[in-house]
Amino acid sequence: MLEQDRTQRGGVRAQRGVTLVELAIGLAIVGVLLALALPNFTIFLQNSQIKNAAETTLSGLTLAKTEAVRRNVTMRFQLMTAVTDACAASTTALNWVVSRDDAAGLCATPPSEDTAPRIVQVKSAQEGSSNVTVTTTGGSLVVFNALGRPTAAGITAIDLRNPTGGACEHEDASGTMRCLRVEVSTGGAIRMCDPKVTAATDPRRCS
Repeated sequence: MLEQDRTQRGGVRAQRGVTLVELAIGLAIVGVLLALALPNFTIFLQNSQIKNAAETTLSGLTLAKTEAVRRNVTMRFQLMTAVTDACAASTTALNWVVSRDDAAGLCATPPSEDTAPRIVQVKSAQEGSSNVTVTTTGGSLVVFNALGRPTAAGITAIDLRNPTGGACEHEDASGTMRCLRVEVSTGGAIRMCDPKVTAATDPRRCS
């Protein structure tokens, strides 16, 4: 009672620290919550890599088309095995080059208006999406003419997935990867779509 009176008169409430038992219980609860959340967070990160890679691929194709129209020339979008001078055409790698001429063996050449292969931009698969792989339909190349249309048979679709995360949702009922696709139409339209979407009226649906 005397101690309580002194505490009240001094305007200070007595405080006590956290006991070792309470700290251990708190850490255990945090550990359980992290264990429950980690798988979902991992899937989220893996799906984010797919989306980022798809958006980057979409921007590369759009750049090639835009530059072809702006310069009134043909412009190439090529998927390459690397971005060094050892590069070669690929249908499974995510590195890409936008250029006027064939960039095979010349991917490390600085962007230039005059020096072959007259590169506009180069993008490495290591830039944030190293775990993502691609599969193309129509080869490793698309060439846009001055009207922004593909000049000949070339890439019509690029499917992107993250194999470290397992199967794609649209291919396996137990899949966890939300795999995406980038399409190039014969008229030159470029879009990103979701193979899992099947509703005909949904704009995310692939062709």
